[in-house]
Amino acid sequence: MTEIIAPTGDTAALAPVRKAARESEPPPTEKIGALRWLRRNLFNSPLNSALTIVAFVLVAYWGVSFVEWGILDAVWYTTDHNVCRQAAGACWAVIAEKHRPMLFGVYPYDEHWRLIVALVVYLATVTLTLTPYCWKRSILIPLWIAALAVMGTMLWGGVFGLTYVDSGQWGGLPLTMVLFTGTVVVGFPISILLALGRRSRLPAVKAISVTLIESMRGVPLITILFFAVNVFPLFLPEGMEIDKMLRVVVGMAIFFACYQAEVIRGGLQAIPRGQYEAAEALGLGYWRMTYKIVLPQALRICLPGIVNHIIAALKNTSFVLIIGLFDILTATTAVMQDPLWRRFFVEAYLFVAAVYFIFCFALSKYSQQVERWLNEGRRF
Repeated sequence: MTEIIAPTGDTAALAPVRKAARESEPPPTEKIGALRWLRRNLFNSPLNSALTIVAFVLVAYWGVSFVEWGILDAVWYTTDHNVCRQAAGACWAVIAEKHRPMLFGVYPYDEHWRLIVALVVYLATVTLTLTPYCWKRSILIPLWIAALAVMGTMLWGGVFGLTYVDSGQWGGLPLTMVLFTGTVVVGFPISILLALGRRSRLPAVKAISVTLIESMRGVPLITILFFAVNVFPLFLPEGMEIDKMLRVVVGMAIFFACYQAEVIRGGLQAIPRGQYEAAEALGLGYWRMTYKIVLPQALRICLPGIVNHIIAALKNTSFVLIIGLFDILTATTAVMQDPLWRRFFVEAYLFVAAVYFIFCFALSKYSQQVERWLNEGRRF
């Protein structure tokens, strides 16, 4: 801090200046050296020291083995499976050879370019949606309407000279994204309504919410999918048919909503009673109070739990293999039945795991960034 000397020498006159300078300075930060940090966190007791050494040895051993297998001795590209069979390392060439059926499933091979266009539009739309710049402008709804129109045209076809492709032939990564997006977009508003309904003072509303939540949480997702595909059509009038994909998305969305509702209810319970009383004193009705005061605070509190269930929803899309849909994991399993490349299934599944990890890790990091944005200006 720079001392300021008053021309008159009056120290009393300097007090406000010094106080303002102290308040404008950032708080001091503790700097810990590397050796001190290691001694404090990893070698602070004989047991922790032994566990640290064992962990370092195992990580180093496995790390060196993986580098040799996955990088140094690996085959990166070849069209001859015999080359991979003779190699001592991984055969990443299986991904180059089989990536199209792995990523796009049973979708017509000559129409894969349509799926690429749909994925690019989808990722661009999601990126813009998650950008704070777009939150303050009324472009998200028109943006999603236009994006859904483009993606639907690419996936279904049947117009503009595009070949019609039934939703039963959708597969791979696009199918995973469709199921995931539909689950979250449809299920999240339902979860908010269920959470509010479970806390409602109206007996009928509360009973319906509790019954739906407990019944959906009491059965596995596979049962919901079987009901949506095989049982639900039996209740429809004769001649009426609902698209299989829509039934699956709605079933997964309701399942997701029932789990998410309990997370949101926890956030609602964490809101102090004074917030409700202050809103009532201002003359706000129930819905305005909920929309403007209660829900923003509740969603901020339970944001980690919300993102946790969203990530779980992405991974739950792999259950559709039970009902005959080929998501990226099921498509990979089917592709690896090829006897020429079957022995290299480890590399194929590592590729699929990397795809899931990239999306899940991106969601996790973005949620942390949102938490920092929401906590700006708050003191703890």
